Amino acid sequence: MTQRKRRRPAVPPADDPRWADLADLVLIISREIQFRGYTDARAIPLSQSEGMVMRYLLQDPAAPPSRIAAATGLQRTNLSTVLRGLERKGLIERRASPEDRRGVTIHPTERGKSNYALVRQEWASAVSAAAAAGDTSNLDAALALLSTVETGLVRTRPAAPGRPAALI
Repeated sequence: MTQRKRRRPAVPPADDPRWADLADLVLIISREIQFRGYTDARAIPLSQSEGMVMRYLLQDPAAPPSRIAAATGLQRTNLSTVLRGLERKGLIERRASPEDRRGVTIHPTERGKSNYALVRQEWASAVSAAAAAGDTSNLDAALALLSTVETGLVRTRPAAPGRPAALI
C-alpha cells in the first residue's frame, strides 16, 4: 500500500506588502479606538492587559491564574499585577478552587461582565460610524480574515516573549 503525501496548505508569501499594510491598519485602528476613550461615564477604562484578561474570563469564567497566563501570553508576575488592578476595580473576584482548596480561580463579577458589554458597544459605535455610515458589505469577510490571523498568531506565539515591538 502506498502512502499518500500530505499536502501542506499554501502559505501566503510574507513579502506581499499587503500583510504589512494589514498589520499597520490593525495597529492604527486599535490606537484610534483607545484614543477616543468612552462616551458613557459608566465605562471603566482598562489597560490592554486588563482587556485581554477580561476577554478571556468571559470565555472561561472560572479559570486559574496559570490558565489565564497561558491563554493571554502574560507572565505570571505581570498577571498578578493585572488581577489586583481588576479586583480593585470590582471587575473580578478570586474564589477558592473547588478541586484544590489551596488554589484559586478567577471569576468576572457582574460589574465586569456589564463593563465589557458596555465598552464593546462603544467600540462598535466608533467603528461602524467610521466605516462609511455602517456599511457592512465586507464585514463578514473582514471578521473571518482577522479571526484567522488572530488564531494563527496565538497558535505560533513564542513560549517566552521577545523584544517588544515598537508601535510607531
